[in-house]
Amino acid sequence: MNPIIKPIMTQVSQILLGKEVQIQLSLCCLIARGHLLLEDVPGVGKTTLANSLAQSLGLSYQRVQFTSDMLPADLLGVSIFNQESHEFTFHKGPVFSQLVLGDEINRASPKTQSALLEAMAEGQVSIDGKTYELPQPFFVIATQNPTEHSGTFELPDSQLDRFLMRVTIGYPEVDAEKAMLQQAATVKQQSPVIDLNSLVSMQQQAQQVAASEAVIDYILRLVGETRRNNHYVQALSPRATRALLAASKAWAFIEGRDYVLPEDVQAVLPSVCEHRLRGGNHGHSQSLSEQLLHSVNPLA
Repeated sequence: MNPIIKPIMTQVSQILLGKEVQIQLSLCCLIARGHLLLEDVPGVGKTTLANSLAQSLGLSYQRVQFTSDMLPADLLGVSIFNQESHEFTFHKGPVFSQLVLGDEINRASPKTQSALLEAMAEGQVSIDGKTYELPQPFFVIATQNPTEHSGTFELPDSQLDRFLMRVTIGYPEVDAEKAMLQQAATVKQQSPVIDLNSLVSMQQQAQQVAASEAVIDYILRLVGETRRNNHYVQALSPRATRALLAASKAWAFIEGRDYVLPEDVQAVLPSVCEHRLRGGNHGHSQSLSEQLLHSVNPLA
């Protein structure tokens, strides 16, 4: 593993025990300049992971609790009339932070969810005919409960596609849960492990990781399979193709290499592609991304 990444992994792993793969995937997403969706049942550590990442990376952040009565202005901000100056003054909302934690995003209405679209895609928001730039780097880490839970709204495909990766936490192993109970009273506030310049440098280095023509062809074959095979009702878009390459480069960087291997693509593909794919019900026990990986030969 890259020595720059080790301290971050170590610190976050002390808070979210036994979830090293999920932590590494989350770091991969942020290093690839993407937005992260954490999905699972309540109480498994989604918010804990997001908070720990924010503290370890040393970014300014705001936590926003999404509710059914939340309005877009609660997230973006609002213009208030100033009686002294006789003009409207814009008061920025919590989205104007380097890292925004949107807790239980699918409990808000689709209108409020859509307020994040421009911010996530372009790093800016438009309000009352004016455009406001967001701080850089800008990350959204959103948590959501499964859609079958009461009081949730399904995220539209256009919003799902803005998340570079979706990561599922899962229940902890018995040993990890036991250790969690034993240390519960000793958990402390974490200090930043890296500074902003180091984070930006990591992102730039990840972008420069080399991807050979063979690796790029492998990615294109994977994407092409979803477009040719009628099993996939919704195929992968060009945005997904770019996301898969960016995440593969970031994963290779985390592993301490300056070149991408097919194994890097395979490691990140489920998190990058599963929430973007739609398929018919053909009785498969494997997920769509697992079926995709098994159907395309990396050496072809």
